[in-house]
Amino acid sequence: MSDDNTIFIGNKPFMNYVTGVVMQFTTKNEQEVLVKARGKFISRAVDVAEVASKRFLKGQVEIDDVKVDSEEFENKEGKQIRVSTIELLLKKK
Repeated sequence: MSDDNTIFIGNKPFMNYVTGVVMQFTTKNEQEVLVKARGKFISRAVDVAEVASKRFLKGQVEIDDVKVDSEEFENKEGKQIRVSTIELLLKKK
């Protein structure tokens, strides 16, 4: 899977991400799309995957796999911080 069909969730308006997922399946004819998020954006990623699969692409796409993990990195103050991550794999039926 390439980064071309990966949607990274951040601060943009919610519907931008839903549209991005739908466009991957419709115009680019992708078979699967990966929705990724970290920290406070995890709930938004779940919402994006649910709205895309149950409202816009109902019966065409399903959530195939969910991976949760955590990443450790150093913040600005030099402290080690652990942040949760999620990856939701949407696949055409």
